[in-house]
Amino acid sequence: MKFELSWNTFGAEEIVALHRTIDSGRFTMGPQVAAFEAAFAEHFGVRHALMASSGSAANLLAVAALCYRQEHPLQRGDEVIVPAIGWATTYAPLQQYGLRLRFVDVELDTLNLDVAQLEKALTPRTRMLVAVSILGNPAALDLMRAFCNHHNLIFLEDNCESLGAELNGRYAGTFGDLGTFSFFFSHHISTMEGGMLVTDDAELYQLACSLRAHGWTRDLPQPNQICEKRADDFFEAYRFILPGYNLRPLEFGGAVGLEQLKKLERFLEVRRRNATHFVALFGGHRDVIIQRENGRSSWFSFTLILPPELGDIRGLVLDTLRQADIEFRIITGGCFPCHEVIQHFDYDTLDDLPNARLAHERGFFVGNYPVDLRAQLDRLAGVLDRALPHL
Repeated sequence: MKFELSWNTFGAEEIVALHRTIDSGRFTMGPQVAAFEAAFAEHFGVRHALMASSGSAANLLAVAALCYRQEHPLQRGDEVIVPAIGWATTYAPLQQYGLRLRFVDVELDTLNLDVAQLEKALTPRTRMLVAVSILGNPAALDLMRAFCNHHNLIFLEDNCESLGAELNGRYAGTFGDLGTFSFFFSHHISTMEGGMLVTDDAELYQLACSLRAHGWTRDLPQPNQICEKRADDFFEAYRFILPGYNLRPLEFGGAVGLEQLKKLERFLEVRRRNATHFVALFGGHRDVIIQRENGRSSWFSFTLILPPELGDIRGLVLDTLRQADIEFRIITGGCFPCHEVIQHFDYDTLDDLPNARLAHERGFFVGNYPVDLRAQLDRLAGVLDRALPHL
């Protein structure tokens, strides 16, 4: 019995939606994308939702919009507090817009940024805090929001791994000035490729609208806060006001996103049932460290970290999983400063990031998806029991 990392969640409804889109003859961004944006905004209780070609694209749009807003835009050399564990394109847009990163360690049990270190990380150059809720587990978003309010900082949430997660009855991804989501194949809902930016700020939304499509004015709502429409329609149709991109999604993504969103709560229910079984098997298991739930996780996957006292056994454990046909991968993107790409960044670290490095070197995750995985998790427990020395 193979234990895969991910699972295809498309059903008959998504196939019908794809065929309907083909029959419509409209493939690029259009009414299906707009309908998905509206449904997403309503579901998550935000004013504005903007679909992009990926979660990475949504992160790029968020940072770019913050750099072009009229009052107190981000500027090159500004400092951003970031968690040491995250995905590559959490950080890349910050580098691309000339911002300086200040890495803070994570809590070993939640794998999210250690908020106890935020005050120490603050400098006179700090302008923004980026939160990443790791693998479905909400970061301390309420405390981060309060910290940003107190110090007049921008708060950006990369929620690409944690769709449907909740903290204090509020969805992760909606605490920040901007939040981003991903709909990649393996994520909580899938549009094949795709992402979403959400905000309650009309100016940031309108800037992102322009930046998503070449930096032109054509897709802007009227009236808007960033430019006045001119009378000459010939030039207005191709009027460029920002150095933008083409990060538009396809109608196919919007069409299947509408169907997937209808199934989200059912998907989350099954994921959480699997998580209950996983925690019963591994919670308190002295040979591994698992993720402690903060708030209500949407359980993207199941993480396991091998404590240092077990010695150098990671290779043996991973080989054992391979032989048992159990798929695994590094936790998110690992500790980002451990990757060679860090040489291209302007950054520093608050300390040596011991927890993030431990998770990077001795951690991995196995899959979770909306299928009953109790048998696979039982087999995982049996395989690890045979592979791990019991202390």
